[in-house]
Amino acid sequence: MTASRQFRVAARLGLATTVLMFGLMVIGSIVRTTGSGLACPDWPLCHGQWIPPLEPKVLIEWTHRLVALVVSLLLAAAAAWSLARPVVRARLGALAVLGVVLLAVQILLGALTVWKLLDPGIVGGHLGVALLLFCTLLTFTLIARAEAGAADRAADVTARPAGLLPTIGLTTVVAFGQCILGGMVAANHAGLVCRDWPTCDGQWWPPMSGLIGLHMLHRLGAYTFAVLVVVSAIRARRAPDPGIRLGAALVLGLTLAQIVLGVANLYMGTPPWLVAFHLATAIAILASLVTVTFRVASLASTESRLVAGEAR
Repeated sequence: MTASRQFRVAARLGLATTVLMFGLMVIGSIVRTTGSGLACPDWPLCHGQWIPPLEPKVLIEWTHRLVALVVSLLLAAAAAWSLARPVVRARLGALAVLGVVLLAVQILLGALTVWKLLDPGIVGGHLGVALLLFCTLLTFTLIARAEAGAADRAADVTARPAGLLPTIGLTTVVAFGQCILGGMVAANHAGLVCRDWPTCDGQWWPPMSGLIGLHMLHRLGAYTFAVLVVVSAIRARRAPDPGIRLGAALVLGLTLAQIVLGVANLYMGTPPWLVAFHLATAIAILASLVTVTFRVASLASTESRLVAGEAR
């Protein structure tokens, strides 16, 4: 089997795992907002059974565990495929091992979430590791796809606007942090401590302490992120690569939608379906930024190799 074919299989396994990981996090949000986190009071069984009682909340939690099992099996397959082939292992081995380690930590945190009765710190950590695993899987997939088509794009070198890579990179890091903050707000049930917007209970600058402080920190993070997204979109418009321009525009559109969803959550009382959309949009923004950052970084890497080759 050619190296290109080996990377193509790795990319497909990575993509399937990444998509399911996305769904798993959204289902996790539904578990929390519907109060189903302790519907199965034990782990790994549910009420001492592999097939639990057919009750709504139990089925929500059990579905979450079932999807987690499928993600684990797919990740194991992707890691095994990558590590068993020297060419693929050289490029993807480290990410495959990192993914397996993060998965092990995530499984432990999932069990602790039940054993510690939904402790907010553990719930927040569970989301944080899930996001790290998601980004790892997405990066794994992007590299595998790039390597699978490397021969076709060997001569495809386009310039990147000055300063775009650090701007996009910073925006991606802030997006990740904002997702963590949102998870902390949700885990501590602080989503409705401020019931209006843009003020908080009529105050432009309420006391930055306790749950109100946490809620406001999430809002301030959102404002900072929105500014970075606008700056990134403006800089990306000068990129000759249409993929970068389209990706930046997509992030801008998703960010505007996310602001609307955040405000709607306040005024509608955080219904589970709307909270799930809010989280799904946040993850989609993060995924889009990781993809655009990878694309810009790949151009930078290609240019560097070209310059080095000319120098020799």
